[in-house]
Amino acid sequence: MPDESSYKHILFAVEDGVATITLNRPKRLNAFHFALGAELASAYARCDADDAVRAVVLTGAGKAFCAGADMGGGDKTFDDVEGSRRAADPGPGVRGLAAYQVRKPVIAAINGHAVGVGLTLAMQCDLRLVASDAKLAFAFVRRGIIPELGSHSILPRVIGFSRAADLLLSGRTIRGEEAAALGLASEALPAEAVVPRAQEWARDVAVNAAPASVAIAKRLLWEGVTETPRETMAKEKPLLEWAGKQVDAVEGVRSFLERRPPEWKLRASTDLPGWPEE
Repeated sequence: MPDESSYKHILFAVEDGVATITLNRPKRLNAFHFALGAELASAYARCDADDAVRAVVLTGAGKAFCAGADMGGGDKTFDDVEGSRRAADPGPGVRGLAAYQVRKPVIAAINGHAVGVGLTLAMQCDLRLVASDAKLAFAFVRRGIIPELGSHSILPRVIGFSRAADLLLSGRTIRGEEAAALGLASEALPAEAVVPRAQEWARDVAVNAAPASVAIAKRLLWEGVTETPRETMAKEKPLLEWAGKQVDAVEGVRSFLERRPPEWKLRASTDLPGWPEE
């Protein structure tokens, strides 16, 4: 995978088990184009493969998180979306993932405005923290297109059908405070506190949560978006039985009783069990 120096549109850093990915087009308010998207997908795959990374924070450089699609193409911006996507494809052998596919928690630190694809990218993360005064909008219908990246499925599960209908069908703009009140974000904070709070949460996971257990729980969580509780329970039972027999289950109890930080042994990249029904 590319090293840090090969990225043109994002910044990538790892510290204390936490990878921070920064959308880095501040002069364009981190507006999205498919070359940026390809780098982001590659960075997510890198985080997924590296066992030293236990959690991921996604944020934006400057004052915005991502102000939506780069509309430098004028009225032809959305004329050939799939063609633009193919043109930015790095080719065979370069693995790319979405946030929900990464086997570690991904936190969107929405430090400023998040509009259109800037917001649907954040919805693919596992949780969101937002600047109180940030402007957020699923503005697609106000541009003559429709929301994407699974938002018609994800958003109703996060905030409920009626609230999702309000935001997706109107394309109206809300502030970070309202986003938190709706449940779209976990917390609304001063802009300068968003990334530090996200990194604090991520560092806690990096130390105290077993990587294999987190990977299993995350996959169950996302697959549960389209499953019944009965279907999810059928998967949970054999996975729980497997986890209870592993060294990390012993270490989790022992470290708790001994009042010390845990020393996890299982790796998310190599040590996960076979998935039920696969």
